[in-house]
Amino acid sequence: MTNRRSKLGQISKLVVGVALGACAMWVQPAAAQSTIFNIPSTDTVSPKKTYVEFDYVMQLPKPDAFQFQTITPRVVFGVTPQLEVGLNVGFSHVADGGGTTTYIQPNAKYKFWSDDDMGLAASAGFIFLAPNNDADKFGLIYGNVSKKIKQGSRFTFGAYGAPSLEADDKAGVILGAEVPLSGKVSFVADWFSGKNFFGYFTPGISVALPHSALFNIGYSLGNDSGTSDYRNNALFAYYGITFP
Repeated sequence: MTNRRSKLGQISKLVVGVALGACAMWVQPAAAQSTIFNIPSTDTVSPKKTYVEFDYVMQLPKPDAFQFQTITPRVVFGVTPQLEVGLNVGFSHVADGGGTTTYIQPNAKYKFWSDDDMGLAASAGFIFLAPNNDADKFGLIYGNVSKKIKQGSRFTFGAYGAPSLEADDKAGVILGAEVPLSGKVSFVADWFSGKNFFGYFTPGISVALPHSALFNIGYSLGNDSGTSDYRNNALFAYYGITFP
C-alpha cells in the first residue's frame, strides 16, 4: 500500500519528464516546460536550455497512520526543437516506520508534429522508474495531442500504457486543461485515468513568475480514494525555472 500510494510526486512530473505541460506558456513562452501537474504536455524545452523543477507532495488530510510525503527534484534538457530528455529523483517517505523509497526516473519526449496556425501539436514519450529497494521497476509510454484556441486556453488529450505495472489497470487516457484567468495566473488541471500508480486528478493554479519561472499549486485526488478508509489525496506544489 505504501509504495504504490506514495508515488504521486515521482510521477509528478513524470511525466515529466518525459517531460510534460506548460502551465503558462501563452503568458510567458520562455517558461514552457513539460508538465501541467502530472500529465505530459506537447511542449518540449528549447534547444540548449535547461528546465529545473522542485516538486513537493504531502498527503492531506493526514491519515491515522502512514502519511506519505514526496520530494522530487527534476531536470529537463532541450536537445533539439522537437526532443527533450530529463531525469527525476523522487524521494517518498512514509511515516510510522513506512520507510523511504528513492525512484530514479530517466525520461524523454519527442514532439513529432506541430502547426502553430492551427494551434495543434502532438508528442510521444516515456519514463522509467527504478526504485532503490526490492520494489518492482516499471515504466510508462504515452502519446498525446494538444489544441490551443484563440482565447488562449489549451486542451490536451492522449493515451498511456504501463505494461510492467503491478496493477489491474495498465493503460488509460490522459486529459489536461490550461485556462488563462487574469494576467499571469491560470487555472490548470490534469488527469490520468486508472486505479494505479499514475491515477490522479489534479486541479490547481499556475502563476508565471519573473525570469522564466513558474509556480503551481493544486490538490491531487487519487482515483482509488473512497474505496476504503484510506484517502489517497495530497497537496501538490512545485516551482520551476528555465535556464539560461
